[in-house]
Amino acid sequence: MKRIKLILKKRPLVCLTANNIYTAEILDNFCDIILVGDSLGMVVYGENTTSKVTLDMMIGHGKAVRKGIKKSIMVVDMPKGTYEKSSLLALKNAKKIRKLTRCDALKLEGGTEIIKSIKILKKNNIPVMSHIGLQPQKISNKKKFRVLGKKKVEEKKVINDLISVEKAGSFAVVLESVTLNLTKKINKISKIPVIGIGASKNCDGQILVTEDLLGLFEKSPKFVKRYENLRYKIKIAAKKEGKDIPKILKKEIRRSIKWSL
Repeated sequence: MKRIKLILKKRPLVCLTANNIYTAEILDNFCDIILVGDSLGMVVYGENTTSKVTLDMMIGHGKAVRKGIKKSIMVVDMPKGTYEKSSLLALKNAKKIRKLTRCDALKLEGGTEIIKSIKILKKNNIPVMSHIGLQPQKISNKKKFRVLGKKKVEEKKVINDLISVEKAGSFAVVLESVTLNLTKKINKISKIPVIGIGASKNCDGQILVTEDLLGLFEKSPKFVKRYENLRYKIKIAAKKEGKDIPKILKKEIRRSIKWSL
């Protein structure tokens, strides 16, 4: 935990996702936090939401990512259904994830409703990063993603969630898809680092899905700044490979004839 606290002193905090060793190796040189996020259900497995991601999926990808990280804080998402029902279930699954992936911390979506789970993990020396605001695990349809905080009841809920997870012992909180005004309020009252995703630049750091940042998809969230267009570059590379195959095959045939003689 001392190492985590030391890294968290930096501002702004740079956070990106990884789901394989090679991405992790690259990001480790530039990120403070690398998240093995349940967004892999969408970017790797092609699901519309994160709800079908399993514990085994997170552990499998976590193991791969761990091999590529030497410096960054490695955080793994606890998938839907592995921590909400009871604190004992949360502890059991959290211990399993940590043991098999050797991650530094776990991320749990939710506020006041999962306080017991956060507390029991904290008591067992398992660092917790919370996730409040928009919570993708509770959304059944991608089209229902929206900005929260426009209504007073929503604003009050997010603020109460922050206060609750902070008191329960979370070392940081991800704040997703809320209004600029609410982000400012959260940052003003929060005693722990606030890492935004679609929550404006008024946070202590920002976390993005790496595949969005690299432009691997035709469409990305509005708040994402694309630094590359890998989708286009992969298409070009594949096209060039297609044109080169006849030449390559021709060379191989010549070699095989030469060796047969």
